[in-house]
Amino acid sequence: MRNNKKAFFFTGILALVIAVSAFTQPGRTKNEKPQNLKVLPKNISDEELTKVMRGFNAALGVKCNYCHAPKSNGDKGMDFASDANPKKNIAREMIKMTKKINKKYFNKEHDGVVKNITCETCHNGHDEPKTFALAK
Repeated sequence: MRNNKKAFFFTGILALVIAVSAFTQPGRTKNEKPQNLKVLPKNISDEELTKVMRGFNAALGVKCNYCHAPKSNGDKGMDFASDANPKKNIAREMIKMTKKINKKYFNKEHDGVVKNITCETCHNGHDEPKTFALAK
């Protein structure tokens, strides 16, 4: 009976390891630097890059594959360096636009707070900003 419990326990652990590995994407190794950064700082830390990307996820209500292309070799996961998805270049232009607007109009401190715009300002959790028709 004791051997059956051990076998059951190890079988459960093995199943858990297989399940977890099947649903995780292989990421970059610790020494591997992000590639093809054209707007974000080339020396951005992994933590800051993850924070920025998660911010885009929340602000636009999208997942990574909205801007990033899948790996071209058929493997699972995203090719984060690829420019194959045209939305990635749109995102770059939006980042530049946001920085330009903030620098020109929102770089001053008001009541101890620097106010600025972000993706969330216009997108409000949607992939396309909501537009309104102007009254005539």
